[in-house]
Amino acid sequence: MSTINLLDYNLNELSDCLVSWAEKPFRAKQLMRWIHKNNVADFNEMTDIAKSFREDLKSKAVIEVPNMLMEKKSSDGTIKWLLGVDSANAIESVYIPERDRATLCVSSQIGCALDCAFCSTGKQGFNRNLSTAEIIGQLWWANHRVTEDKENNTRTVSNVVMMGMGEPLANFKNVVSALQIMLDDHAYGLSRRRVTVSTSGLLPQIERLAKECPVSLAVSLHASNNEVRDKIVPINKKYPLQDLMKTCYQYLEYAPRDFITFEYIMLDGINDQEKHAYELIKLVKDIPCKFNLIPFNPFPNSGFNRSSRENIRIFREILQDKGFVTTVRKVRGDDIDAACGQLAGKVKDKTSRSKQWEIKRVEGL
Repeated sequence: MSTINLLDYNLNELSDCLVSWAEKPFRAKQLMRWIHKNNVADFNEMTDIAKSFREDLKSKAVIEVPNMLMEKKSSDGTIKWLLGVDSANAIESVYIPERDRATLCVSSQIGCALDCAFCSTGKQGFNRNLSTAEIIGQLWWANHRVTEDKENNTRTVSNVVMMGMGEPLANFKNVVSALQIMLDDHAYGLSRRRVTVSTSGLLPQIERLAKECPVSLAVSLHASNNEVRDKIVPINKKYPLQDLMKTCYQYLEYAPRDFITFEYIMLDGINDQEKHAYELIKLVKDIPCKFNLIPFNPFPNSGFNRSSRENIRIFREILQDKGFVTTVRKVRGDDIDAACGQLAGKVKDKTSRSKQWEIKRVEGL
């Protein structure tokens, strides 16, 4: 019998698994606490579990997390980890410490198939979805690492944002299973308000998320009209802005927060003019929301430039004057390529997108 990775199971799945082994289902809660709350990966250390069961676990299961290949620390305290998930691929996770919280930016796929024009992750192409174990393993690893790093007085993760490599809702089943583990009081016990899923706008999956595991929702909007969004966020051609707004409004019926966060990357001359701000106001007029303006983080041959500070200031003031809470995201970790849109990892591309992109760069497109 092949061994299973216990990180792949949420509480209900783990209970069912143990019952199939003729074990008591309450053992699932014990295992969840040891693995996730206590950050233990060695069955021998699970001292309140019967020795006979521990021996049985050694033959049937493992607790296997992604393998750290590289760690980079930014001057602002941000830490980026390159984590190996198989022999050919690696993903990136980012730990962002602040005075009152510690946020982990988690990846959901190896690469990304959506190919947003301003994102370096998508330029590497797409390989596969991450398993539940590979997603939750990033949180396990982060807590293990920062607890170990006593010199810097780092704290365990209090907030999770599914904003790393990939489109989370394109890996719906595994992402939701990982979210359930994050929220479980026997595991990490995070509040739904402190767990955020960011999506480019996969409407059927947003509707499913609302019913199956509603957490805070952030939408990568990045444009105020369909013409611009079609060019920089290609999924908009399938799910245009008007349909996206309707779905966001409906999500609020289930959401733990009473607003949607709209993320808006500031691209010089593309979407940062005053007319775009006024279009945004009209677009979201029926949706309780806040805006998070994101200064573009350059990467080689992207073809875009960051909006000027003055344009960002004017854009923000127009939104604020109309009563919208509007923040400008701090640029964290850009000296280690850990800022928004810069995560690249190591992707064995199955889409040939990286080759296509190289051709476009050569042709100057």
